[in-house]
Amino acid sequence: MRVEFREIDQFDVWIWLQFAAVPSEREKLYVEQVLNAWFSLGQLGGFNASNLQSHEADPDVSNLLYDSDSLEGPLMALMHNMGDIEYEGVLARCWFDLGTSDSLAFDVLVNALAQFSREYVEIEEVQIGGQREDWPLPVNGNRPDSIYERG
Repeated sequence: MRVEFREIDQFDVWIWLQFAAVPSEREKLYVEQVLNAWFSLGQLGGFNASNLQSHEADPDVSNLLYDSDSLEGPLMALMHNMGDIEYEGVLARCWFDLGTSDSLAFDVLVNALAQFSREYVEIEEVQIGGQREDWPLPVNGNRPDSIYERG
């Protein structure tokens, strides 16, 4: 699976997936579950690189003295919005407003998609940010409907 980062506007970023074959309806459901789970963690502030206590501790985190007071810190890292996932042939795309979440979110997504590609649906390429000539963005410049605007 190739990963390519292009121009990224934290508040207006498209994530593109190119599959090895046109995904079935069931495979699309799996893809949507991965992206929805990633976004849900982002909405809850899960991608806050200023609080990685267990990651920064010794390799053995047994009996780690976790500083719970740091959870009340002033820095929040919240994703704000997600559009509908769209499909066109072997391509899928989804728009996100990543808000104040840290770039740690990209690593988590890429790691999850790599394993997903190995076990479920083969993904040839993940493009984060930018545009694609083979599937232009809407010309009106409007962001897609968000999950908060769905009926």
